[in-house]
Amino acid sequence: MKKYVFLPHTADAKFTAYGKTRGDAFSNAALAMFSVMVEPETVKPMITKSFKIEAEDCESLLYDWLESLLVLLDSENFILASVVKIVITETDGGYSLDAEFTGDTISDDYDLLGFVKAVTYNDMEIKEKDGVWHITVVVDR
Repeated sequence: MKKYVFLPHTADAKFTAYGKTRGDAFSNAALAMFSVMVEPETVKPMITKSFKIEAEDCESLLYDWLESLLVLLDSENFILASVVKIVITETDGGYSLDAEFTGDTISDDYDLLGFVKAVTYNDMEIKEKDGVWHITVVVDR
């Protein structure tokens, strides 16, 4: 199964990420977003970080997950290598996400392809079809 594919979009980057679980699809959405900026498979896993995020609905959880990764990019020059662990749980108030991931700091070792400025809710979709989760996201670059 492909991790993600890019879809045609006039100005921004649009992709659909896939996974056997919702967590896998969230992981692949993060990799797709960073692949707009750098080839994630070239990023060395030098730094390990983790997040715990809560949101009222699944779309907000996805938005907050991707936006939190962009905040790390902006504040610490962190680029993603891989998602080591991600657990999404349905709670009384909505959803929670607990993730551990690796990456590195931007340096001359990496060829930067550009930057993502923001995650958008435009065309955002999270659905399960035939046992595969599909997540579509548009990011502003």
